[in-house]
Amino acid sequence: MDWGPLILTFQLALVTTTILLLISIPLALWLVNSRSKIKPVIETLVSMPLVLPPTVLGFYFLIAFSPSNAFGHFLDQYLGLKLVFSFGGLVVASVIYSLPFMVHPIQSGLSGLSPSLTEAAYVLGKSRLQTLLRVQLPNIKSSLLTGVILAFAHTVGEFGVVLMIGGSIPGQTKVASIAIYEEVEAMNYAAANFYSIVLFIITFLILLLVYTSNGGYIKRLWK
Repeated sequence: MDWGPLILTFQLALVTTTILLLISIPLALWLVNSRSKIKPVIETLVSMPLVLPPTVLGFYFLIAFSPSNAFGHFLDQYLGLKLVFSFGGLVVASVIYSLPFMVHPIQSGLSGLSPSLTEAAYVLGKSRLQTLLRVQLPNIKSSLLTGVILAFAHTVGEFGVVLMIGGSIPGQTKVASIAIYEEVEAMNYAAANFYSIVLFIITFLILLLVYTSNGGYIKRLWK
């Protein structure tokens, strides 16, 4: 049995989740504290992947990143980035597609913090960065963990977006969800079942981790 699609799937999920964590913390902090008039627009854009069909996102990624398009041509010629039918393209698409699954838990955790914690840190002379790293984030560990787990699991289960932007290139863009689809088309149900059962078990364990975390068990392990 070819383990390549599964290995590539979890590599994609790991890279995507890491990038999302770095992006989502400042974005969620801005959404919590901002009074800007464009805040509803940003919140809408962040949440759109929750309701927009993944093939729609994948289609526009394909058009935007294509070398025949001005933006894609710029990326290719001047930055050396070829995002269509490449692992890099999968990462970019996955980051955008899984963004709300990381931002929303972190935003919810930050919104639930008592303002007195932040105010006390400022009174003690802590900078905004110090307050974030030493006060705010340590007090939303469960929200951070939930965001990480949900973003990872959501990336593992992607199909429409990765199919549109990445296609099915073995070792580069052929993730497990694509492999399942192709094996079913070829009526190779044994292989499709193998990939499916592995993803089923992994996603079950991931979601179980989320619920036990919210119940307090993982929070005790975290400390």
